[in-house]
Amino acid sequence: MTTDSVPAGGDPRRLLSEARGLARRVRVDQRVTWFALLVLAAVTFVGIPFDWYFLVLHCVGDGTVCQFSRQGVLYYWPPALLLAYAAIAVCYVRVARSRGLGARVLPYAITGVTLTVLFTAAWVAARLYLPSHPRQDPFPYWMLVLDRLIAPWGTIGVALLVLARLERNVGLLVFTLGYLTVALVPIDFGWHWQGQDSKAFLPQQIINGTVLLLGAIGFWLAGRRRR
Repeated sequence: MTTDSVPAGGDPRRLLSEARGLARRVRVDQRVTWFALLVLAAVTFVGIPFDWYFLVLHCVGDGTVCQFSRQGVLYYWPPALLLAYAAIAVCYVRVARSRGLGARVLPYAITGVTLTVLFTAAWVAARLYLPSHPRQDPFPYWMLVLDRLIAPWGTIGVALLVLARLERNVGLLVFTLGYLTVALVPIDFGWHWQGQDSKAFLPQQIINGTVLLLGAIGFWLAGRRRR
């Protein structure tokens, strides 16, 4: 038995096919998709007690005008996401080097850090603006979608789109589109928390974390089958 490649006999098409096949194998070997999703799932679940404890809900009068502030988003999510992207980048680099390959994870990490800074700035601006400009009417639907998009769970999905492009990973692209649908619409599968309004965010955040965790398990199993 030998591991040497079979000569292509000077056939340009066969040479091109073998080169493309080798490039695809290298891209697949560079992927540690399951680890990225696992870290993001862990960050989402760990953030639940922070979001719950630091949530402020204050209504005046007959309850038609309320101030709702998820301060945990500012206290927990920025440092947590920065550490998560750093951990993901380190893991990708170490795995790639152990396989004698290069890693293309840096653009993903930079995108994640940039989005984290942008969502933090947007939430700080909203926190400064809204208390002095209360609204009694509900916000339009497009504004709610935009709010979810620049929230931590939304930026996680946007950054994953970059990772899918870097890896040329169709499976991750499909997964990310599904995750963004669940996070932005949002799709709560009919689960509503009965009781205090301060717990209303729990079903959606638990579902977001569960989707990421299931994705991590799925990509890990797929990687084992390939090996």
